Amino acid sequence: MIKIHEGVPYLSGPEGSLPVREDDEITLKLAMLFEGECEGLGPAQAAEKFNYTRQRYYQILRQFMDQGAAGLKSLKTGPKANYRRTDEVIRQTIRYRFLDPKMSPEVIAQKLNQNGFPIANRSVERVISEYGLQKKTPSLSSRQRTGSDRNPSNQREGAPGAKRSR
Repeated sequence: MIKIHEGVPYLSGPEGSLPVREDDEITLKLAMLFEGECEGLGPAQAAEKFNYTRQRYYQILRQFMDQGAAGLKSLKTGPKANYRRTDEVIRQTIRYRFLDPKMSPEVIAQKLNQNGFPIANRSVERVISEYGLQKKTPSLSSRQRTGSDRNPSNQREGAPGAKRSR
């Protein structure tokens, strides 16, 4: 059924063969199940041939029986939800920021920790950034300018922004 020629696995039959990409986990798992269940290789040998344990072979077989080929796709590992930046922590962070826009992320994190929400400074910074609550820096026109900023002719020649005399 599956043969390896020059490092490339092939699904082969009496009339020809098809190459299988090495990153195609669904086809490789299906080939393992086919060889173990239909070709007479047996679960232990099929699992060993495809670098799986016998226990994992039976897990894959159960997934295939329950969900079909779609069940052979590996699922994303790791946490499924954000357990630190919960909806309530986000609401409280936004609330503190609106109550006092000058309050730093460190102070907000400290207040949240005091109220029973364990959160790091960086997580508060992320919330502030994601919701666009960061402080805006005033533009040059609204800041108090120096005299040389107002009159470009006073700047030395060749400096950026200086007028050139021709």
